[in-house]
Amino acid sequence: MESVPVRCPACRRDHAYVTPVYPCPCGAPTAPPLLRGAPVVPITHRTWNDDWVTVRCRSCGRHDQWPQPELCCPCGAVLRIPVRPVTASGRAAGPASRPVRPAHIPLPRTAAVPRPAFRPLTIRTARDAVAAAALYLKWLGYREVVQPAERPASRIDLRAAGLIAQVDSTTRPTSLRDVECLWLNALSASVASVFFSLAGYARDARERADGLGIPLFVMDLTGTPQPVNSPANELISTGA
Repeated sequence: MESVPVRCPACRRDHAYVTPVYPCPCGAPTAPPLLRGAPVVPITHRTWNDDWVTVRCRSCGRHDQWPQPELCCPCGAVLRIPVRPVTASGRAAGPASRPVRPAHIPLPRTAAVPRPAFRPLTIRTARDAVAAAALYLKWLGYREVVQPAERPASRIDLRAAGLIAQVDSTTRPTSLRDVECLWLNALSASVASVFFSLAGYARDARERADGLGIPLFVMDLTGTPQPVNSPANELISTGA
């Protein structure tokens, strides 16, 4: 796996970003070639077309569309990691001697029962985002995870035993009102709540979620949720 240093332009925090690896139809592991030295770009508005990059398999030469690499900083910024175009010449940088996991994504060392590696679902539509969140909740250990046939007025996308979850697949950061509405719905049902977002969270929304103890996750188009606050980190560590 290829690792590059990344500095968040919003808070100046340093990260080590490890490029995701996907299976090519030929079976060979394939990863977007990262463009070292290029500045990362904060994502303030999403468009589906801009969230995909063309990647060439080194084994069979096949060109496919893969999700644009992204990193969620603990400050709330979602950063787009630049990649080399498939027409660029030169060898890709070799893998780091030891892959580095971003510091804000904890290993579930304290989980009561060891979990296998999470297998994400690639997100291409809003419905895929909800399905990916459902898979993640099951991976965390929640039982009876179901999705309503039609989205109710409460905007609850997923229900599980003792939990409700909302998935914001819009192109704008999740607002304070969205977080508070989820909390009120959970309070009235006497259950816990979890929020998933594709575009990150407004600052006041994250601060409110921290105070209410609501786990916040950001999902990139690989379908892998990343925690953005302490309640989310704790949930990953302990499981459901």
